[in-house]
Amino acid sequence: MSNSISYQDAGVSIDNANIALDKIKSFAKSTFNERTLTEIGSFGGMFSAMFPEIREPILVASADGVGTKLKLAFDTGVHNTIGQDLVNHCVNDILVQGARPLFFLDYFATGKLNPETTISVVSGMAKACKENGCVLLGGETAEMPGFYKDSEYDLAGFIVGVVDKSKVIDGKNIAAGDVILALPSNGLHTNGYSLARKLFFEVGGFTVDSKIEELGGETLSEILLKPHKSYLKLLDKLLETNTIKGLAHITGGGLLENSPRILPENVAVEIRRGTWEELPIFGAMQKLGNVSDGEMFRAFNMGVGLVIICAESNVLQTKSHIENLGEKCFEIGRVVKGNKEVLIT
Repeated sequence: MSNSISYQDAGVSIDNANIALDKIKSFAKSTFNERTLTEIGSFGGMFSAMFPEIREPILVASADGVGTKLKLAFDTGVHNTIGQDLVNHCVNDILVQGARPLFFLDYFATGKLNPETTISVVSGMAKACKENGCVLLGGETAEMPGFYKDSEYDLAGFIVGVVDKSKVIDGKNIAAGDVILALPSNGLHTNGYSLARKLFFEVGGFTVDSKIEELGGETLSEILLKPHKSYLKLLDKLLETNTIKGLAHITGGGLLENSPRILPENVAVEIRRGTWEELPIFGAMQKLGNVSDGEMFRAFNMGVGLVIICAESNVLQTKSHIENLGEKCFEIGRVVKGNKEVLIT
């Protein structure tokens, strides 16, 4: 009789999955609140949809990933910040429509499940969920031998939030003369990493442990792995004031392609370069590859993580609120007549 073949022989370890799941349950449970109606391990996560404090609740949902920033996690063995990246990116994506997060789900797929790596990624998600008042409601961990390399994984996140219909931010009232404000990023966030990796590691010949004089005392990995910022706490109170006309999360496509997503047909924006702090890493990359200004502004956020558009009469209130919370807020341009173009001068 031939030897019996097991799932383990095919490259899938149910035992490793159970080890990871036991720890993941404790991380997820730390994010639960009174609306959470199921434990991790149910076929579906249940969440109360009662919103007595909201007159017309609108659910806002989004899904995203962190792109090739994952490669840096593989190269450095630092995985917890990737989980934070994923949650914060998704939080910002629904924040720009005025929504606050309710719950988050993740998809983690790998060639060979390493419980320590999985636990580290999920610990970062749980940390960011708690910071954003968001429940880590569930997810999927898939071991797929032969599909991914053993030491690598893919990651995606799914978020649902809520906003009162009367407070949805949709940009429809943006008009010529409105002011463009910018909240700073702390680096690349989760976009442009394919170009960044090419510039630093192929063109420049650096490694993840390299220190570049013009970038200060941190290693490249420390700079490039800085977590994507969430802007929820900065804007939370402002969402109640109806003073914000438009918000844009500056992700893939940069200022050039994300700003027009919130503009009505009859206006454009003029942005003045030099009115905010461009982090040294962007100048270093541009110099390394002789990258054009246009390419830089399409590939990277260039130091701007979120754009706020408001009437000139509301600028002082908005800036003061943000600065009182310890964050910088830059006035970077104006809305002008046009057709959804972006001009950077």
